[in-house]
Amino acid sequence: MEIDRKAFRSISYGLYIITTRAGDKKNGQLANTVFQVTSDPPKIVVCLNKENYTCELLKDSNHFGVSVLSTDADHKFIGPWGFRSGRDFDKFEGIEFKEGETVPLVTQNSLSCFELKVTDTIDVGTHMMFIGEVTSAEVVGSGEALTYAIYHSRKGREPKTAPTYIPEEKEEKRSKNMKYVCNICGYVYDPAVGDPDNDVDPGTKFEDVSEDWVCPLCGAPKDDFSPQE
Repeated sequence: MEIDRKAFRSISYGLYIITTRAGDKKNGQLANTVFQVTSDPPKIVVCLNKENYTCELLKDSNHFGVSVLSTDADHKFIGPWGFRSGRDFDKFEGIEFKEGETVPLVTQNSLSCFELKVTDTIDVGTHMMFIGEVTSAEVVGSGEALTYAIYHSRKGREPKTAPTYIPEEKEEKRSKNMKYVCNICGYVYDPAVGDPDNDVDPGTKFEDVSEDWVCPLCGAPKDDFSPQE
């Protein structure tokens, strides 16, 4: 029987920022595979791609944080956590966060924050599953939790290292104007659509977009875009 990968999109998820610190190095990333597995003691599981810097640091630190994102988190805020590497970019710069007992915790656009100590790890192939016992939990905001369904309704995409990643089908050309693709996250700038949320009117060619414009999904600069093949 064939596997229709689109079927996996019907599984519900939330969106979270996972943080950790190993020595003087700290990092964080976007994740959707986070769930509570026990209540006494409370334990939470997170699944991270082995290639991600956060996973690398977490294996050394054995402590991690979970920030539950609210619907206030927009693409510009989410983008760097999901589509840029902390190996060459400080994701915490300009972001509201607090120092927990063991790891930094992102409080901006968050409903609650947890600190956890790793009690077990499971190798599941491309990803590592970390089981952590909660050492602290705090409500830091109010509102509605950001779900994957809401994220996708805003035309959000998954990082290629996400367990739910599905390669996008190539779209047929709908305009004579060239489209440009973000090399970091895959966002496609379509001149016919523009980027009205960031003051770029429909019909604006990529060449005419302001040089200080950035990708609305991940915040990458204009120089990180290439013509769509």
